[in-house]
Amino acid sequence: MQFFLNQRLGILLPHSNKKWSDYPVTEQEQILERWERIRGSIPDRIQALEKEINILQSRLEEEEEFLSSCRINEEISEIASIINDLWIWFRTSPSIENPSFPPSD
Repeated sequence: MQFFLNQRLGILLPHSNKKWSDYPVTEQEQILERWERIRGSIPDRIQALEKEINILQSRLEEEEEFLSSCRINEEISEIASIINDLWIWFRTSPSIENPSFPPSD
């Protein structure tokens, strides 16, 4: 299994061309260890994105031009969507017995 940087989410995500059950148990353990390190970084990533949203919301409060307000709202929506996806990945807590790792994109 390989892990690739997802530019949108800003974290490494697992990708495999074979079934989880096709990996030897020792390799599954190594994969899970790596995933737990990545998974552990997700709350920090979310916190950083929430700070970006707070900055954008402050800008929005002061923005008087409608089109600029719309662009700021779009940015906030996109960041909120990223946070939602990160929480989904954070809740992905596989085990050796779990045949559905990695989850399908």
